[in-house]
Amino acid sequence: MQFHDFSYLMSVLTGFFAIMNPIANAPIFLGLTQTASDEDRNAVALQSVVTAFVIVTAFVLAGKIIFQVFGLTVPAFKITGGILVFYVGFEMLQSKPSSVHGAVEAEFDRGIAVSPLAIPILAGPGTIVTAMNLAQGAGTFHMSMLVGGLAFMLLLTWIAFRSSQGIVAKVGQAKIAILGKIMGLIVAVIGTGMVIDGIQRAFPGH
Repeated sequence: MQFHDFSYLMSVLTGFFAIMNPIANAPIFLGLTQTASDEDRNAVALQSVVTAFVIVTAFVLAGKIIFQVFGLTVPAFKITGGILVFYVGFEMLQSKPSSVHGAVEAEFDRGIAVSPLAIPILAGPGTIVTAMNLAQGAGTFHMSMLVGGLAFMLLLTWIAFRSSQGIVAKVGQAKIAILGKIMGLIVAVIGTGMVIDGIQRAFPGH
Protein backbone atom coordinates (compact mmCIF):
# COMPACT_ATOMS: atom_id res chain seq x y z
CA MET A 1 0.00 0.00 0.00
CA GLN A 2 1.45 3.37 -1.04
CA PHE A 3 1.26 6.51 1.09
CA HIS A 4 -1.63 8.08 -0.84
CA ASP A 5 -3.60 4.83 -0.45
CA PHE A 6 -3.00 4.85 3.30
CA SER A 7 -3.94 8.54 3.44
CA TYR A 8 -7.19 7.83 1.59
CA LEU A 9 -8.02 4.96 3.96
CA MET A 10 -7.44 7.21 6.97
CA SER A 11 -9.71 9.85 5.43
CA VAL A 12 -12.42 7.23 4.98
CA LEU A 13 -12.17 5.88 8.53
CA THR A 14 -11.86 9.31 10.15
CA GLY A 15 -14.76 10.74 8.16
CA PHE A 16 -17.11 7.85 8.87
CA PHE A 17 -16.13 7.59 12.54
CA ALA A 18 -16.61 11.31 13.11
CA ILE A 19 -20.01 11.53 11.50
CA MET A 20 -21.40 8.16 12.66
CA ASN A 21 -19.81 8.31 16.12
CA PRO A 22 -20.68 4.80 17.37
CA ILE A 23 -20.04 5.62 21.03
CA ALA A 24 -22.17 8.78 21.03
CA ASN A 25 -24.98 6.94 19.23
CA ALA A 26 -25.03 4.17 21.85
CA PRO A 27 -27.16 6.20 24.33
CA ILE A 28 -29.61 7.04 21.51
CA PHE A 29 -29.93 3.35 20.68
CA LEU A 30 -30.37 2.49 24.35
CA GLY A 31 -33.06 5.14 24.77
CA LEU A 32 -34.99 3.91 21.74
CA THR A 33 -34.81 0.26 22.84
CA GLN A 34 -35.13 0.61 26.62
CA THR A 35 -38.48 -1.25 26.69
CA ALA A 36 -37.28 -4.00 24.33
CA SER A 37 -36.23 -7.52 25.22
CA ASP A 38 -32.61 -8.52 24.69
CA GLU A 39 -33.65 -10.53 21.64
CA ASP A 40 -35.48 -7.58 20.07
CA ARG A 41 -32.66 -5.18 20.94
CA ASN A 42 -30.07 -7.40 19.25
CA ALA A 43 -32.28 -7.86 16.19
CA VAL A 44 -32.79 -4.10 15.86
CA ALA A 45 -29.04 -3.47 16.20
CA LEU A 46 -28.24 -5.86 13.37
CA GLN A 47 -31.03 -4.69 11.07
CA SER A 48 -30.15 -1.01 11.51
CA VAL A 49 -26.48 -1.39 10.53
CA VAL A 50 -27.25 -3.70 7.60
CA THR A 51 -29.88 -1.27 6.30
CA ALA A 52 -27.49 1.67 6.67
CA PHE A 53 -24.77 -0.24 4.79
CA VAL A 54 -27.09 -1.03 1.88
CA ILE A 55 -28.31 2.58 1.63
CA VAL A 56 -24.89 4.27 1.73
CA THR A 57 -23.31 1.68 -0.58
CA ALA A 58 -26.12 2.19 -3.10
CA PHE A 59 -25.44 5.93 -3.16
CA VAL A 60 -21.69 5.32 -3.53
CA LEU A 61 -22.08 2.87 -6.43
CA ALA A 62 -24.89 4.76 -8.17
CA GLY A 63 -23.40 8.20 -7.58
CA LYS A 64 -22.50 8.80 -11.25
CA ILE A 65 -26.00 7.83 -12.39
CA ILE A 66 -27.56 10.16 -9.83
CA PHE A 67 -25.32 12.99 -11.05
CA GLN A 68 -26.30 12.39 -14.67
CA VAL A 69 -30.04 12.08 -14.02
CA PHE A 70 -30.26 15.30 -12.00
CA GLY A 71 -27.58 17.22 -13.89
CA LEU A 72 -25.39 17.69 -10.83
CA THR A 73 -21.78 18.83 -10.98
CA VAL A 74 -18.96 17.72 -8.70
CA PRO A 75 -18.07 21.26 -7.49
CA ALA A 76 -21.70 22.07 -6.67
CA PHE A 77 -22.12 18.78 -4.86
CA LYS A 78 -18.94 19.24 -2.85
CA ILE A 79 -19.82 22.80 -1.84
CA THR A 80 -23.43 21.98 -0.90
CA GLY A 81 -22.43 18.73 0.78
CA GLY A 82 -19.65 20.47 2.67
CA ILE A 83 -22.07 23.08 4.01
CA LEU A 84 -24.44 20.32 5.12
CA VAL A 85 -21.67 18.33 6.83
CA PHE A 86 -20.37 21.51 8.50
CA TYR A 87 -23.89 22.20 9.81
CA VAL A 88 -24.08 18.71 11.34
CA GLY A 89 -20.72 19.26 13.05
CA PHE A 90 -21.76 22.72 14.25
CA GLU A 91 -24.86 21.29 15.93
CA MET A 92 -22.74 18.55 17.53
CA LEU A 93 -20.41 21.22 18.93
CA GLN A 94 -23.41 22.87 20.55
CA SER A 95 -24.38 19.53 22.14
CA LYS A 96 -27.66 19.61 20.28
CA PRO A 97 -29.17 16.52 18.66
CA SER A 98 -28.70 17.21 14.98
CA SER A 99 -31.93 18.08 13.20
CA VAL A 100 -30.23 16.79 10.04
CA HIS A 101 -29.79 13.39 11.64
CA GLY A 102 -33.31 13.71 12.96
CA ALA A 103 -33.01 11.56 16.08
CA VAL A 104 -36.34 11.55 17.86
CA GLU A 105 -37.93 9.87 20.80
CA ALA A 106 -40.03 6.89 19.83
CA GLU A 107 -41.91 4.05 21.53
CA PHE A 108 -40.32 0.70 20.83
CA ASP A 109 -41.14 -1.37 17.81
CA ARG A 110 -38.81 -3.17 15.43
CA GLY A 111 -39.47 -0.53 12.78
CA ILE A 112 -37.05 1.81 14.54
CA ALA A 113 -34.25 -0.27 13.03
CA VAL A 114 -35.03 1.41 9.70
CA SER A 115 -36.18 4.78 11.02
CA PRO A 116 -34.78 6.60 12.90
CA LEU A 117 -31.76 4.33 13.48
CA ALA A 118 -30.68 3.42 9.93
CA ILE A 119 -32.25 6.55 8.43
CA PRO A 120 -31.26 9.19 9.33
CA ILE A 121 -29.08 8.52 12.38
CA LEU A 122 -26.57 6.20 10.66
CA ALA A 123 -27.22 6.76 6.95
CA GLY A 124 -28.23 10.40 7.17
CA PRO A 125 -27.41 13.14 4.67
CA GLY A 126 -24.05 13.80 6.31
CA THR A 127 -22.95 10.17 5.98
CA ILE A 128 -24.19 9.90 2.39
CA VAL A 129 -22.56 13.18 1.35
CA THR A 130 -19.27 12.15 2.97
CA ALA A 131 -19.33 8.78 1.20
CA MET A 132 -20.20 10.23 -2.20
CA ASN A 133 -17.52 12.88 -1.90
CA LEU A 134 -14.92 10.24 -1.05
CA ALA A 135 -16.12 8.20 -4.04
CA GLN A 136 -15.55 11.02 -6.53
CA GLY A 137 -12.65 10.06 -8.77
CA ALA A 138 -11.92 6.91 -6.77
CA GLY A 139 -10.60 3.90 -8.65
CA THR A 140 -11.56 0.29 -7.98
CA PHE A 141 -9.00 -0.11 -5.18
CA HIS A 142 -10.02 3.07 -3.38
CA MET A 143 -13.69 2.22 -3.89
CA SER A 144 -13.12 -1.11 -2.18
CA MET A 145 -11.42 0.77 0.66
CA LEU A 146 -14.43 3.06 0.92
CA VAL A 147 -16.96 0.23 1.10
CA GLY A 148 -14.69 -1.75 3.44
CA GLY A 149 -14.24 1.29 5.69
CA LEU A 150 -18.00 1.78 5.80
CA ALA A 151 -18.51 -1.90 6.70
CA PHE A 152 -15.85 -1.68 9.43
CA MET A 153 -17.40 1.44 10.95
CA LEU A 154 -20.86 -0.13 10.93
CA LEU A 155 -19.39 -3.22 12.59
CA LEU A 156 -18.08 -0.95 15.37
CA THR A 157 -21.53 0.64 15.54
CA TRP A 158 -23.17 -2.78 15.86
CA ILE A 159 -20.78 -3.66 18.70
CA ALA A 160 -21.53 -0.32 20.38
CA PHE A 161 -25.28 -0.92 20.07
CA ARG A 162 -24.96 -4.44 21.49
CA SER A 163 -22.85 -3.02 24.35
CA SER A 164 -24.84 0.20 24.81
CA GLN A 165 -25.87 -0.51 28.40
CA GLY A 166 -22.29 -1.16 29.47
CA ILE A 167 -20.91 1.82 27.52
CA VAL A 168 -23.31 4.30 29.10
CA ALA A 169 -22.73 2.84 32.56
CA LYS A 170 -18.91 2.87 32.33
CA VAL A 171 -18.21 5.97 30.24
CA GLY A 172 -20.99 8.18 31.56
CA GLN A 173 -23.13 10.76 29.80
CA ALA A 174 -20.69 13.61 30.55
CA LYS A 175 -17.71 11.96 28.82
CA ILE A 176 -19.91 10.90 25.91
CA ALA A 177 -20.98 14.55 25.54
CA ILE A 178 -17.31 15.64 25.46
CA LEU A 179 -16.54 13.02 22.81
CA GLY A 180 -19.51 14.29 20.82
CA LYS A 181 -18.04 17.81 20.83
CA ILE A 182 -14.65 16.55 19.63
CA MET A 183 -16.33 14.57 16.86
CA GLY A 184 -18.41 17.65 16.02
CA LEU A 185 -15.24 19.68 15.47
CA ILE A 186 -13.81 16.97 13.20
CA VAL A 187 -17.06 16.80 11.21
CA ALA A 188 -17.11 20.61 10.82
CA VAL A 189 -13.49 20.61 9.58
CA ILE A 190 -14.32 17.83 7.08
CA GLY A 191 -17.23 19.94 5.82
CA THR A 192 -15.01 23.01 5.45
CA GLY A 193 -12.50 20.94 3.48
CA MET A 194 -15.26 19.80 1.12
CA VAL A 195 -16.30 23.42 0.48
CA ILE A 196 -12.71 24.50 -0.19
CA ASP A 197 -12.19 21.58 -2.59
CA GLY A 198 -15.48 22.39 -4.34
CA ILE A 199 -14.50 26.04 -4.83
CA GLN A 200 -11.08 25.03 -6.18
CA ARG A 201 -12.73 22.65 -8.65
CA ALA A 202 -15.23 25.32 -9.72
CA PHE A 203 -12.50 27.91 -10.27
CA PRO A 204 -9.37 26.01 -11.36
CA GLY A 205 -6.23 28.09 -11.52
CA HIS A 206 -7.42 30.64 -8.94
